[in-house]
Amino acid sequence: MTKKDMMELRRRFTKDSCTFTKMAGCYVNNDKEKVLTFSETFLNLNDDEVNKYLDIVKKVTLGKIGDNLLELEFEKQEEISENRQNFLLGLKESGLKNEDLLDCLYDLVIKSYNYVGNYLILLYHDVYDVMNKTTDNRAVDESEEMYDYMICAICPVKLSKPGLGYLKDQNRIGTRKRDWVVGAPENGFLYPAFTDRSSDINSLMYYIKNAKEPKSEFMIEGLGCKSKQTSTEQKVAFNSILEDFLGEDSDLMIRNIHQNINNMINEDEERTDPISMNKEALKNVLSKSGVSEELAPKIEETYETKFSKELPMAENIIDKKIIKKIEEKELKNNIEDKKKYTVIIQAKPEKENQIVKQVIDGKNCIVIPLDEEENAKVNGNEIFK
Repeated sequence: MTKKDMMELRRRFTKDSCTFTKMAGCYVNNDKEKVLTFSETFLNLNDDEVNKYLDIVKKVTLGKIGDNLLELEFEKQEEISENRQNFLLGLKESGLKNEDLLDCLYDLVIKSYNYVGNYLILLYHDVYDVMNKTTDNRAVDESEEMYDYMICAICPVKLSKPGLGYLKDQNRIGTRKRDWVVGAPENGFLYPAFTDRSSDINSLMYYIKNAKEPKSEFMIEGLGCKSKQTSTEQKVAFNSILEDFLGEDSDLMIRNIHQNINNMINEDEERTDPISMNKEALKNVLSKSGVSEELAPKIEETYETKFSKELPMAENIIDKKIIKKIEEKELKNNIEDKKKYTVIIQAKPEKENQIVKQVIDGKNCIVIPLDEEENAKVNGNEIFK
């Protein structure tokens, strides 16, 4: 699924556009007990309730693809996955009207969803008449497919904060009554996935509010899918590998690695598909960034082990905060250096060991050899073109 696919669905989640046929839910307490189950015809709800429930479903489809939104595939040739897929298909096709299947889903979530506290499981069902579009993205009055799907949202339920409020019956300011309030969803899923404007029953879109804690056990045991790392997890793991081998003080080299990955992505402006950060790509980046021949193979080996299940996309492991932080530090140092030094030289790491000091005609000189295809810039002016 793409951002465009998600936006097309999300545009429907307004009171005037939505066509949800049914909504069901289950309130679970801290002891993993079902306190309440309910089933509603969605459009029979009052306006305030409709808007609140739509706010929740919007959030389950909002976020960064690959981080807050992961497209998960069902495991092949595994009994648990086949059972989960068939079960979700059956629940979806029932239009959330089969109470036994709803109870089974609630039990499944309660068993596999690791959460301390009360929470609400919400389910929405919809059938979207997907209209054909012309090449200029205009809809034509012809149906392409009836996309039958359901959305699940898992929301924490917490006590409101204590405080003072106006007590109308007593006409005074006093202690406000604390209520159990439904919060924004922390996890959820859309099934089947809406891929290229069409239903894909072999995958689902999984929502995670906190990309650092994706609840991978729920992906596997609850949904029967292959687990995936979020881009946040991949970024943290990649930086951890670099720091373990290069040391926390190697700020400049780590910055260079992230900058070179960024340069690799931007080299081909016409490219639309993401670039896999495979072994060859990593090797080239480490070489360009000046990582020693001794350390580079160790980093590559650890990287392959860490990401053995799935190699990350290059854009997922770039840490732009690191680039910005080092650039700010360099800017501050450059200002101080300009006050202290007459000449300041910046060179690529591979050129540093070629720079030498020589005395020419009795004067101290800095000599930087340039190959035929190399060039240089001094004070913004390009030389040796």
